[in-house]
Parts: sequence; structure tokens; C-alpha cells
Amino acid sequence: MKEHNGSMRDDNAALYLLEGKTPDAIALRTLTGDRTYGELTRAAAQVAAHLVETEPRGSRVLLIAENSLFWAAAYLGMLRAGMVCVPLPPTISAEDLAYIFRLTDARLAFVQARVLAGRGAEFAGVRVISELPSAAGESGFAPAAANDLAALMFTSGSTGRPRGVMVSHGNIRANTESIVEYLGLRSDDRMMTVLPFHYCFGTSLLHTHLRAGASLVLDSRFLYPETILQHMADAGCTGFAGVPSHFQILLRHSSLKTREFPRLRHVQQAGGHLAPAFVRELREALPHARVFIMYGQTEATARLSYLPPELLDSKQGSIGKGMPGVTLKAVNAAGEEVAPGEAGEIVAEGANVALGYWGAPEESAKCFRDGKLYTGDIATVDEEGFLYILDRGKDFLKCGGVRVSCRQLEQRLLEGEGLVEAAVVGISDEILGEAVKAVVVGDNGSHCGGQCDWALCSAARERVLRYCKERMAPQVVPREIVFMPELPKNSAGKVDKTRLKDL
Repeated sequence: MKEHNGSMRDDNAALYLLEGKTPDAIALRTLTGDRTYGELTRAAAQVAAHLVETEPRGSRVLLIAENSLFWAAAYLGMLRAGMVCVPLPPTISAEDLAYIFRLTDARLAFVQARVLAGRGAEFAGVRVISELPSAAGESGFAPAAANDLAALMFTSGSTGRPRGVMVSHGNIRANTESIVEYLGLRSDDRMMTVLPFHYCFGTSLLHTHLRAGASLVLDSRFLYPETILQHMADAGCTGFAGVPSHFQILLRHSSLKTREFPRLRHVQQAGGHLAPAFVRELREALPHARVFIMYGQTEATARLSYLPPELLDSKQGSIGKGMPGVTLKAVNAAGEEVAPGEAGEIVAEGANVALGYWGAPEESAKCFRDGKLYTGDIATVDEEGFLYILDRGKDFLKCGGVRVSCRQLEQRLLEGEGLVEAAVVGISDEILGEAVKAVVVGDNGSHCGGQCDWALCSAARERVLRYCKERMAPQVVPREIVFMPELPKNSAGKVDKTRLKDL
């Protein structure tokens, strides 16, 4: 990792990401045209100059926009000016938006014009900027120490309310350095970017590729996967990153397996568990690309671990080990490291661990202790120290007194034929206390020859149920199997189990 020279100026994340870039090199490739590093740097500097003149340092400023020059310049400008960026999805509900305004005491929001249309009343009493400001000078800058707050990255909380993870300038620098190192990113890389920048995985793509002097190819049209694949080929993309649903859709509902991408050299998967069956298919579909399976949390800025591509076979299902600069352990209730085969909570330590939750001291005290992040995720380790997640901390059911991993049941469902996606939730049961409900998406109607509606196809349900009875213990065989055309997802493409439970 690059040495600091002690200057506070060096710790400003915006300057760190943009320093030393060739002005004419392409930073962002958008559907409306390319944007150079020179353009991005000038736009960010002008945003910063405007903010320095109008807002007190440390002010929280909302950013609501699609991936674009507007988003990138506003974000970098806020960091450069010493403000605290609060990125939010364009689809945020009016209720959550009002809650975040109250929680952060934000009085300024950068909102893309197309997002603002029809929602103006939700920003009453707030100064809104919908076009990048053009300041007279470009000197807007606030020096930052490593622990100075850079962003509040909102994620779902245990109370149902979103909670803001406090990410510092030093967190961004540390996480970026580590990811660039293990991926081997270069200035000639071109990353197909379908993940939204407001999501920590998407933000890390922006951070790492800007730091490497590479290009990000922005395309939000993943509802049309063939369009994305064609754009990847036309743009000569060298990288693609996604959450499990992206890969499940590409492998089962697109021409990915029959196309060639001669320049594609690395694929990144994080944001949840991709079943081994899909990992195998992905490697077969893209034999020349290195597939990185990664694990992370918003509370750790983005990434925590990765599994080297050459170990995908020998360490199937593992999330690997801590990435450079990160120590990961699985510990028991007494805080002791578990032995191989035993289960424990993943605890992370490194300069990328965030500062805590904004305005939530009790939750912060539970998850952030002595500089360590207690992730809530349950894992075991093998003899060589490789981690295997058993389940996300709260994603368990208790069926007949037995603790059941939703993650493992979902993986088992997807090992059968004919399913693209599967999500397991609990339903009330008088005898077991809690029973399994499986919500699944079929693979082009393969169970019934593609001739009937999945939602009405009792034959499909019977075949899935028969498979479950053959492969699962009686108490975890799904009590209900519901077919849907697609699973409900949040703006980052991750399955929204809260909505599934409410359906």
C-alpha cells in the first residue's frame, strides 16, 4: 500500500482516486458519449468549489441519480470539498427518503432531473441541484484526515429502517488499494458497469477503476440482457461484475454461453451466494476469463475476501481468505477462533472497516468492537483457513427445534434441474413452529415443456416437491412452493426477502 507522507491533503479520497491521470483518457463510457478524466476532474472540482462557497464543511448532502457523469462528478466533488455524501437509489420510497432527511439533517440534495420529475414535493424545504454547477474557479478543496467521514452508505437495518454506514476517506483508500492489487486492474481495463453506484459494490467499481486509470462502461439496461452482452462485445469490455441474480439471468436467459468475448479477462461476483452449479456454468461459458468469487459488507466499505480463480474447484463454495490488509476469523461466543469444521461468526479487522452507524450508538456497539467488525455471518473454516459461509446471520429458520440455513436450502433447490432462482422464507406451522416456503423462478418452463404458465403448473410443483423429498430432511421439505416470473429485488439486484414475506 502506498505510503502516506503525513499531509492531510493526501488523505482526501477524491484526490487519491483522480491524481496522476491522463486528461484525454476515457473515464466513463456512457450511452450519450465518452467522458475523459480531464472532464470528470474539472466537473468534480467545480462541484467542490460551489460547495465550499455555500455549505459548512461536514454537511450531509444527498445524491440521487443514475450512473452518469452527474453522479460521479457530484460524488467526487462532495468528497473533495469535505462534505459527507449520502448516495440513495432513484427508486427510494418517499417514507425512507423523509426518514433519511431527518436522520442526516441534510439540507442539500443533488438529484438528477429525470429522477426529480414528479417527486418535487418530497424535497420541500431542501435546496436541490439537478445540473452540475459551473463555478468560476476550480479551487474548492478541503484537506481530509483518514478518519474524516466521506460518505453514509445506507443499508437495511435490523429494525426495518435503513441505517447509514459511516465510511471514511481512509476506508475508501484502504479498500481500493486492496481490490486493485488482487484483481490486477490496469489502465487499459474496461469494466461493464450494470451495478448502481449508490450500492457499495457499484461504488467500489468506480473507486477501483478510477484509481487504476481504467474506463467504466455504464449501462443500466440489464432488463435486456442481450443488449448488455452486445454492448460488452462492442465496447471490448475486459471486466464484468454482478450479484448472483445477474449471473443466473445471463446463464439461463441469454446467449452468454454461445457468445465470445475475446477481451474479457476477469469477472467479479459478490453481493450474495452464487450456487456452485452456476459457478461451474459460468466458468464453462467464459473459459478465458478469471472468475473471482468475493465476499463483503457495506460495513467494510465493500470487499472483505476473495477466492483466487485457480482454487474454484478445490475450494468449491468458499469465500476464500481476507484480501490484502484484511484479517478474517470465525469465532465462537467466547471470542475464540473455531476449529476446522466448527461454526462461528465472521469477524473482520482492517483499515477498510467503517466507523459505525450514523445516529445508532447501540447498533454500532454491537457490530463494531475494538476496531473489528462483527459481521453476523456464520461460517466454518477448513484446515487451510479458507472460509465457508453457512448462512447470513439472521437468515435461519427453526423447524421442529432444528436451526435451518436458508442459504443451504436455496443452494440445494438450485442443484435440481429447471430452476433459475430460489429464495426460502419461513411460514408459521402449528407443529414445527416454522416451516419452509420456497419461492422459485423456472427455467423457461422446462418442467412442463414450456407449454403452460409456471404460476399455474401443478406438474412443475410436484416435480420440484419430489426432488426435495429425495434430497432433503423431512422437516425442511418445503410446505409451500410458489412459482413467480421473477423474484422481487432491490435496486442493487439482490433478492428482497422482506417483500417476499409480505406477499
